[in-house]
Amino acid sequence: MDSYAEQQPGGAEQQGDERGDKQREARGPGGELPPEGEQWHFTGDPDVFLGRAGEFLTAEPALHTVLLSVLDTLRTAGLDAYGQRAPLFGDRTDAAGDVIGAFVWTPPHPLQLSAVSAAAAAELAGHLEGEELDGVSGVFATAEAFAGAWYEQSGCGSELQFHQRLYRLGVLSPPVPAPPGRARIATRADRGLLMRWYTEFVQGAGHGDSADPGEWVDRRLAYGGLTLWEGEPDASGVPEPLAMAGRTRETAGQVRIAPVYTPRELRGRGYAGAVTAEVSRMARATGADEVLLFTDLANPTSNSLYQRLGYRPVRDFAVIAFTGGGQGT
Repeated sequence: MDSYAEQQPGGAEQQGDERGDKQREARGPGGELPPEGEQWHFTGDPDVFLGRAGEFLTAEPALHTVLLSVLDTLRTAGLDAYGQRAPLFGDRTDAAGDVIGAFVWTPPHPLQLSAVSAAAAAELAGHLEGEELDGVSGVFATAEAFAGAWYEQSGCGSELQFHQRLYRLGVLSPPVPAPPGRARIATRADRGLLMRWYTEFVQGAGHGDSADPGEWVDRRLAYGGLTLWEGEPDASGVPEPLAMAGRTRETAGQVRIAPVYTPRELRGRGYAGAVTAEVSRMARATGADEVLLFTDLANPTSNSLYQRLGYRPVRDFAVIAFTGGGQGT
């Protein structure tokens, strides 16, 4: 692979600066060094990153679903889609120049890191030393290795914020009997309701780094990415919205269902299962090869529901939050 200008991780004032290769002696928990010839490369340009790491990411789209969907949002909605601080992208190559790992970081959100060796995770932590980093997300072993290295160099503690399980849809089994009502794709007329439900979902799920509700809803509405389950029309002929399910845009043949939300007073009536089944069906019907979703393993109700609908486990992921400021020193 051809090399490209590497961007020094850092604030906006450092954007575009070039630097030579930075080799850091980073060791994994067992003291292992990364294989000779492996290195990280950095850029602030999502198109450059996609040109280098795209083949690696799309080879296993399910395991890289978050990196792919975040990258798609940044390329379609702009680099400020997740916040005012500039994003950073990176790929790891082996001695032959083949990409074997990647990350996407959209401050202030956690670093999204693909599966890499513990030594590679520790080396990346060294490259990011001094950054205001609030957490890391990835497969368990990689996330834990990065968090351990971050603690060693910064003194920041960490805590497991979410233990997630990635599911892939097998044979779809819609709920029988389905609750009364029907699904419909949300429109701008639903914007106020969707903003409120998104805010309630984020607060209930414990996500402290949510997007602006209006911007989030507008991005989803632009591609038909939100679906409502409505009850039967009332006396005035107006059906009541009862639940919501979203989906990402199709990227590399995969679509991820998120979020799924039912107001507290309407739960336990089958609306979440019905709207999730319909969004899953539509994703398949429009050409998605893989339909995915994450669950929080602390919520046994949702895990049981999605398995009844036909979703099967793929792999567990960790979202680890850094405590004590989150800044390397």
